[in-house]
Amino acid sequence: MKIHNSLRLYINNDTFTLESVYNDPSVVTENIVIQRSTGEIRLNAPAGRLPADEEVMMIYGVLGFRREYMVVITDRQKVGRIGEHDIFRLKDYRIMPFTHNNLALSEAQTDEEASYISLLHSHLRSGEFHFSYEYEITHTLQRQSELRGNMQPIWERADERFFWNYRLQSKFIDHTKRLRDQDLSNFILPVVNGFVEIKPAEINKRPFTFALISRRSRHRAGTRYFSRGVDAQGDVSNFNETEQIVVVDATPKGTLPTIPGNYTMLAHVQTRGSIPIYWAQINNIKYTPKLQIFDNPQTEMAFRRHFEAQKRHYGPQLVISLINKRGYEEPMGTSFSKQIDILNDPEIKYYHFDFHHECSKMRWNRVSLLLEHFNYDLIAQGYFKAEVNRETVQRVYQRQSSVVRTNCMDCLDRTNVVQSVIARWVLNRQLQELGVLAPSEQFESSEQFEFLFRNVWADNADIVSCAYSGTGALKTDFTRTGCRTKAGALQDFQNSIVRYFKNNFRD
Repeated sequence: MKIHNSLRLYINNDTFTLESVYNDPSVVTENIVIQRSTGEIRLNAPAGRLPADEEVMMIYGVLGFRREYMVVITDRQKVGRIGEHDIFRLKDYRIMPFTHNNLALSEAQTDEEASYISLLHSHLRSGEFHFSYEYEITHTLQRQSELRGNMQPIWERADERFFWNYRLQSKFIDHTKRLRDQDLSNFILPVVNGFVEIKPAEINKRPFTFALISRRSRHRAGTRYFSRGVDAQGDVSNFNETEQIVVVDATPKGTLPTIPGNYTMLAHVQTRGSIPIYWAQINNIKYTPKLQIFDNPQTEMAFRRHFEAQKRHYGPQLVISLINKRGYEEPMGTSFSKQIDILNDPEIKYYHFDFHHECSKMRWNRVSLLLEHFNYDLIAQGYFKAEVNRETVQRVYQRQSSVVRTNCMDCLDRTNVVQSVIARWVLNRQLQELGVLAPSEQFESSEQFEFLFRNVWADNADIVSCAYSGTGALKTDFTRTGCRTKAGALQDFQNSIVRYFKNNFRD
């Protein structure tokens, strides 16, 4: 079952009609008729009952419904392909009101609606939203391999943590669950909020695809000073799962003809998320807001639930905290390590690396100390490797057995630097295994790919940061160039001023 990749939307005073569009006449089209006055939905209404059309437009999916509005995708941009599947970025959209006018609303209600629509526009314009009609973009490659044989529709198999528009799609989802003969699954398009970059690459005349995907959790979402720490369910603020993917042609070198659609795929996953205790930073117009750690009796349970979920999804945890061991951030580190001690879980290895102290005076090469500390664990962790054809995973060679969970205060700047260092270490091992690199060779020797790798990770930092703080990330000069620069420090200062203004007066 595949999601319709093109729809014709008919609009008149009474209804919205969505009709699938295919160039192949042998494919049966479907349509949905939505009554604007009642919101009632009918699947495959008889042709004779289709309304007279007043406006017709092509769309590429329905984001969903919110209050009395339908949000549709009016333009998309192809980001690239993973294997045989296209990945798209939302380029433009349209918000369609069910009601024809606001004459029945009071002045206060009209202002409220205008404010609501403004916020919706702001969110859709500021974020990065990606989707695919065939590739299960909410899942890592490893999770996709575990779903082999599962015949549920894509939306039902999706990882609900990263199904960003899940609540927006509840109108179609509830209708499908309620009426067995009214299955709207082909119209339910899961969208991911985060970062996707897919680039062709080549080292030593060996071509491959390099991809980076960050998926932002829909749970406990919000801007940084309004969403901190953990909730009772164990969800934390600014949780992102980042997957680095390498795709190479599975046909042995020199073998002819090449079998189209057969690939070897390798992937490595890391996570980031707010410190899983109850805490907040209270805006008080000062540059550094007041830090509060709450003495909440539910802390231990919420902390436990967070790591139970982490282990359920990813296995044992290598936890890296990058906050300062002294000064303003010190109480956070003390509280975090205290909860780790109380939990006393042998599958959680905690390491507090004072990033600012260790890397002070631009000694950024000292991030490598983290690799030394977790060297054995990272080797044992491994990464996902499988042979895939155009339809599904054919053979899994190895799986990633644990995950690195990194945090600083915001899980943005320091966190992305460390994640990119770990990703570099893993990628060198993967490319050596594939024979793209010699056993003792590093991809740093390829100037072109080194430039690509650095900038993809820096772009990832900026997108994840914009969603949470309103600006690009700090310290990306190190990610982009490999060293800390005065120009980068100046850019960080400018971003910090913008963050201060947005977080205090706009969020």
